[in-house]
Amino acid sequence: MPDVNDTAPDFALPCTGGETVRLSELRGQTVVLFFYPRDDTPGCTKESIGFSAEHQAFADAGAVVFGISKDSLASHDKFTAKHELSVPLLSDEHGQVCEDYGVWKEKKMYGKTFMGIERTTVLVDPDGRIGQIWRKVKVPGHVDEVLAAVKQG
Repeated sequence: MPDVNDTAPDFALPCTGGETVRLSELRGQTVVLFFYPRDDTPGCTKESIGFSAEHQAFADAGAVVFGISKDSLASHDKFTAKHELSVPLLSDEHGQVCEDYGVWKEKKMYGKTFMGIERTTVLVDPDGRIGQIWRKVKVPGHVDEVLAAVKQG
């Protein structure tokens, strides 16, 4: 599991809009990666809408934002269209990027144990190093907190 100041694990993932996003090709920019459990669930929807609402503010601060989950690209496309999301979503169907970033965890809900994505946001600096990590994210106020960190540089 990478930590602050470590080089962010590189990846190449399919993105809504039909492109493949390679983290290594984004050097020179600040990159925000928000890992979320599932498309179209209440918390994930609020988080994705929140990042979309501030998409231009992140761009003005010199950052690009991507949501990542294990949902398929088809699921991401439906989710994006349904909620008019402007933030691009990356599909990690095989879960390798979730593993590399340490967000694939054992979770418990209603007495059941299962594996899933722990809601986490990773800020990658222009040099490709991890500048900040938010684990076990609570959605209310989170987008504003990340935007403030991006603006601080």
